[in-house]
Amino acid sequence: MNDELLRKVLDFRDSRDWGKFHNAKDLAISLSIEASELLEHFQWRSSEEAVHHRKVQIAEELADVLIYSIYLADTMDLNIEKIIYEKMKKNEEKYPVEKSYGRMNKYTEL
Repeated sequence: MNDELLRKVLDFRDSRDWGKFHNAKDLAISLSIEASELLEHFQWRSSEEAVHHRKVQIAEELADVLIYSIYLADTMDLNIEKIIYEKMKKNEEKYPVEKSYGRMNKYTEL
């Protein structure tokens, strides 16, 4: 992850002294709420229609999800790059290309 971007997001929070409100539970709740707000732009529309007509709003909500993810990782002292690489390694084991290519099945069904 781009260190400059991470620093900018965290500096925004810190310059407002919001870190004192950021505990893991409340950040996880906020992350879920923002993800739900993202979903609202797709509700009652086809995927194509939502993306075509709501792309700006979708981008803004996705940014909120990502920002709260950064806050949560920072609060829990998690290295974002490390946890993503670790998860991708597990996913590669659960979803080997030869079994999962072109399929949408869960790993337990491969």
